[in-house]
Amino acid sequence: MDDTGTCIPLQDLLPTELFKALGDPNRVAILCDLCECRGGPKTVTELAAELPVDLSVVSRHLGVLKRARVLDAERNGKSVEYRVRASDLVEVLRALADAIESCCPLPADTDQPASKHPKTETRAESANSASVSQP
Repeated sequence: MDDTGTCIPLQDLLPTELFKALGDPNRVAILCDLCECRGGPKTVTELAAELPVDLSVVSRHLGVLKRARVLDAERNGKSVEYRVRASDLVEVLRALADAIESCCPLPADTDQPASKHPKTETRAESANSASVSQP
């Protein structure tokens, strides 16, 4: 909500390019890979070694993430190093979460943060537990 008590229109906080960029599993994998090394830079070759797609495809994905302001790129000699724009990403996602929470309050019995809620089982976990429990 803004200072007048009016909900901020969510469309003002939903950067379409960001969500498009994060809508591909390979781009999410790139983001996760870069975050796992504590935001340290990696080259396209290093990132491609972790993915089941060609180097040229990884390069295109990096371009999408860069245009969406998820990544920064810096030339280092002959290679380009990519890193997560963590502060920008956190700022956008936190503003969105705050707006949703202020305009769509959680029911009283779920007032605790999502991290305190019981873990929701994923499809993979469900499939694994089903296959384990079968004779």
